[in-house]
Amino acid sequence: MAPTPLEAEIRRRIALAGPMPVRQYMALCLTHPEHGYYMNRDPFGRAGDFVTSPEVSQIFGELAGLWAASVWQAMGAPENVRLVELGPGRGTLMLDAMRAANVVPAFRAALVVHLIEISPALRARQEEMLKGIDVPKLWHDSFDEVPDGPAIVLANEFFDALPVYQAVKQINGWYERMVGIDERGNLAFSIADEPMPLFDQLLTPAVRNAPLGSLFEWRTDNLALELGRRITRQGGAALIVDYGHIESAIGETMQAVGRHGFADPLGMPGQVDLTAHVDFQALRLAAESMGVRAHGPLDQAEFLRRMGIERRATALKSAVTPDKAKDIDVAVARLTGEGRTGMGKLFKAIAFTDPKIAGLPGFIR
Repeated sequence: MAPTPLEAEIRRRIALAGPMPVRQYMALCLTHPEHGYYMNRDPFGRAGDFVTSPEVSQIFGELAGLWAASVWQAMGAPENVRLVELGPGRGTLMLDAMRAANVVPAFRAALVVHLIEISPALRARQEEMLKGIDVPKLWHDSFDEVPDGPAIVLANEFFDALPVYQAVKQINGWYERMVGIDERGNLAFSIADEPMPLFDQLLTPAVRNAPLGSLFEWRTDNLALELGRRITRQGGAALIVDYGHIESAIGETMQAVGRHGFADPLGMPGQVDLTAHVDFQALRLAAESMGVRAHGPLDQAEFLRRMGIERRATALKSAVTPDKAKDIDVAVARLTGEGRTGMGKLFKAIAFTDPKIAGLPGFIR
C-alpha cells in the first residue's frame, strides 16, 4: 500500500532529524495544515468515523445550554458574557444549546458566541449549522484570542484529541517514546537514546513505583492553566465532558479510529483519528493551581441524570410517534449506559468555576 501524503512527510522528517516524539507525531496526524485528519474533512456522525454525544441526541446539547444559563445566573447575570466552545465539531452542540437558551431570554440576549476551531472544513460546517442563530458569532484559532470578560466555556470531546507525550520505564529511568522507522522500513515505536532527567519527581507515587516496562501518558497543562487563570481573574465557568480516568495511572490509551472501528495508530497517518484518554486528576490539579473551584469529575451518566435527562426525554417522547419515541430511548441509553456501546461510565464531566460559585447544576444532588 502506498504511503499517505502525511506519511511521506513524516518519513522525510525522520530521515532528516531522527525519530520524533509521539506527541509530535500525533499533532502532525491531526493538525498538519495540509494533510491533518481534522483539517479537510467532517469526521462526525454515522457517515464519518465516530459519533459524539451531541450527534447521539439533541438532549445533550440542550442540557449543556441549560447548564450554561444556570451558571450565568449564578454569576450574577452579567449583561455581556462570552459563551465559548472548544472544538465545536459540526456546531450541533451549540445549535441545541441555543435552542435551550430560549427559556432564559435575558441570558440569550447577553451572549456572544465564540467558537475555537482550526479546521477550515469544520468552520464551514459550523457556519452553515448556526447561520439561523440570531446571536453574534466569532471564530478563533485558540482560546487566548477570546476577548477579555466573563466567559462560560463548553468542551465536549476536545481534550482527548490534544496530543500526548508517552514515556516507558526502564531500569535507569523513564525514556520518551518515539516514532521512527524499523529495519523493515515501517513506521514503528521506539524509545529515546537517553532517559528524561528528573522525570520521576513529577510523577505521583503510584506512577513512580510502576514496574519496569510500564508506559505513562501525559499532556501539557497549558490550556487547563489558561482556563483556570481566565475564570479566576475575569469570572465564569468551564464544563468539560470527555472520556478518561479519574486518577493518573500507567497504561497506553492512545488509539486510532476510522469508519467507527479501531485502526493501527501508525498505519494511515492523517487518514484516521488519534485520541487518548483524559487524565482528569492532572486536568483538575492544573486548573486548581490557578485558584478555581473544581466540581467533579463524575460519570457522564450521573451528570446527565442530575441535569434532568429523563424528564427531557419524556417531554420529547410525548410529542412524537412511537417509533421516534423508541429512538429517543435508544439515544438516552447510549448516553447513560455502561455496556460496550454505552458512554455513561467511560465519559466523565468536570467543571471549573470562579471560587465564589459554590453549588453548580449537574454536580449537586
